[in-house]
Amino acid sequence: MAWIYLLIAAVFEVIFALATNATEGFTQLWPSLLTAGAAATGIFFLSLALKTLDVGVGYTIWTGIGSVGTVVLGTLIFGEEINLWKALAFVLIIGGVLGLKLSDRASAGTPSAA
Repeated sequence: MAWIYLLIAAVFEVIFALATNATEGFTQLWPSLLTAGAAATGIFFLSLALKTLDVGVGYTIWTGIGSVGTVVLGTLIFGEEINLWKALAFVLIIGGVLGLKLSDRASAGTPSAA
């Protein structure tokens, strides 16, 4: 269930980032409310995921998925450019997220120190 919570948290992280762009420095009411609500909801679901996941794994995956999702949707919604270097960075981020997910699965049978 922790991974589902983490995925939900990452979706709200993307909403938060994209809505922040529309706040115009928090001078626009509805985008500002959406930004605050998405941030709070994302952090809430992240906290649920971190009941089970290591904070280093959970937080890193949350920000990684949020980063990639924000760039992809920023390209589609705002027409932002993706060049070769950005694409390479996305591949590395996705690889890191997958590596952390696999490392968490591998250590699931190992008792934690905490």
